[in-house]
Amino acid sequence: MVRFSASGVRLDQALAFEANTSRAKAQAWIEAGLVRVGGKVMTKPSYKLRGEAVEVEPPPPVAAAVAAEDIPLEVLYEDPDLIAINKPAGMITHPAPGVYSGTLVNAILGRFGLEVSPGEGEEADRPERVRPGIVHRLDKDTSGVIVVARHEAAHRRLSEAFAGRSVYKRYLALTVGIPPEGLLSAPIGRHPVDRTRMHVGGIAARHAQTDFEVLASVERYALVSAILHTGRTHQIRVHLKHLHAPILGDEVYGRPSELMARQALHAYELRLQHPRTGKYLHFVAPIPADMVRAWGLLGGRWPDGLQTEAMGPIREG
Repeated sequence: MVRFSASGVRLDQALAFEANTSRAKAQAWIEAGLVRVGGKVMTKPSYKLRGEAVEVEPPPPVAAAVAAEDIPLEVLYEDPDLIAINKPAGMITHPAPGVYSGTLVNAILGRFGLEVSPGEGEEADRPERVRPGIVHRLDKDTSGVIVVARHEAAHRRLSEAFAGRSVYKRYLALTVGIPPEGLLSAPIGRHPVDRTRMHVGGIAARHAQTDFEVLASVERYALVSAILHTGRTHQIRVHLKHLHAPILGDEVYGRPSELMARQALHAYELRLQHPRTGKYLHFVAPIPADMVRAWGLLGGRWPDGLQTEAMGPIREG
């Protein structure tokens, strides 16, 4: 419970100061009927106080709804500053509207108990903004390397590295069609009709660059290496669609496939500087079994040097 009295100042301003919170959050509390002025509920943030007693019982942070959970994780690397994880396909990186359980955030909170705050200002009251330690993300159905900061200083430095494009990110994809090789520069924005999708040259398009290399091909299918130079939403998927070689199994930018139950995209390799020592770290997540199987059924062979998950003989059906 927060109690105070003030005079000659707006209610939302005084509440923000006394409760050590943002003015926007104070306004939300007032409009929700959580604030009493002189013993009566006051829902007008602009009300000018005249010395009355103010009482408010702040709601518990919604961040508490994002619970620590015991979820198995494949840890590629761990030290006091950061963790590198091989995220499985099907796992959401962080909470989203209506999805507050089973995410990577739930798993890392359960296993590591991070020292990174869940968010700032209004973010801590929105589960979908609770992203402790998260400095970059992977789509739900994209597998592979993801790095998590263990404390605030590491989070800040890693975030700056990703924003400054000093991190090497290499993905592997199976495509329907063989894309041209080389650097593609094509801006990406929201699709003009379907706002859940991204589109080359879409609304509010932003600069996007991806370097493509065809590592192997079988008939009309290809094993493609994609190096990201920018980090736009769905960037590799959108760029490959633009090149008329959508990712195998991508239901949004291509078509479903009997060979893969998700898009065949894997964050294979990540290189970055350690946030404290400056030493370069190199992480590789072995290519998952479902991609190994799909490429094998297509008649493909994995080039030497790529790491794949061990699996049994490939059988039809």
